[in-house]
Amino acid sequence: MDVLSDVVTTMKAGRPKITRSRRTGRWGSRFGPYPGAGFHLVLRGACWLLPPRGAPVRLTAGDIVLLPHGAVHGMSDSADHSVDQLPLNTTAAGAPSTVTGVGVGVEPARADDEGDHTLLLCGAYRLDRGVVHPFLRGLPDVLHLPARLGRHASLRSTIDLIATDLTESRPGADVALPALLDLLLVYALRAWLEDQCPEAAGGWCAALKDPAVAAALDRMHRDPAHPWTVRELADAVGLSRTTFAARFTAYVGRPPMAYLTWWRLSTAARLLRDSSAPLAGIARQVGYGSEFAFAHAFKREFGTAPGDFRRSRTAPDVSARPGGEQG
Repeated sequence: MDVLSDVVTTMKAGRPKITRSRRTGRWGSRFGPYPGAGFHLVLRGACWLLPPRGAPVRLTAGDIVLLPHGAVHGMSDSADHSVDQLPLNTTAAGAPSTVTGVGVGVEPARADDEGDHTLLLCGAYRLDRGVVHPFLRGLPDVLHLPARLGRHASLRSTIDLIATDLTESRPGADVALPALLDLLLVYALRAWLEDQCPEAAGGWCAALKDPAVAAALDRMHRDPAHPWTVRELADAVGLSRTTFAARFTAYVGRPPMAYLTWWRLSTAARLLRDSSAPLAGIARQVGYGSEFAFAHAFKREFGTAPGDFRRSRTAPDVSARPGGEQG
């Protein structure tokens, strides 16, 4: 798996939660905070994003907003609203709320709707904060991806498919829509990397665009069990050991072997959460020769034994509200 795929796979816990809404007249809602990455997709019309900091952002049809840290923000028909004064909307992560809008408020979307209105898809990807990749931690509070003709065809096709599944009752929608939302996250992050993540800014923007560092990361991610050394990685990417180690540490924020250890243990945490594989098998899969050595390293990183971590992460989600709107 490439690094971006691993970032997305590691961060997500469970299916994304979504709601769609038709907004008319004077309206506004406050979202967050919540333990996930929030998103809004404007399917029709226009509105304003009121970010946690900075000036309001006008959104039009086809625009995507991703809020990687679940920060408090507002969505409104006007830039004049204050986020603090807006009523709290039920978030896709399941936060309680009894108010859904200002003025006319929120109505279910209808395929045959006509007239002046804004159609939104709002939701969140629930995150396991214990294993969030540092790339995600370094993202800004708000990623705004405006619709651009001829740019990011895969992302635009995914938006069209989501809109179709939302407005047409077709067999398989319960399977198709979560898969499309996963694609939306991947393509949105990819578009942001290509358009808005300058290599000159350093950090993970530079790491994923630097050929040598990106190639080394790719090798670690594809085969975490391999007994990598700094020398072997440096030779593989065509740099001296000293140059490679210095560049990798400057961009990634930790030395190559420290990052490899973190990645092995984060991969193990995902396997503990998402699979029933025995501890010894997981230890071998991530490069540890014994279950004891793996358990010791895992507890040092996460502050708990692997078995306890698995039990805490696979407990039933009692916060879910069957049959209720969660967005």
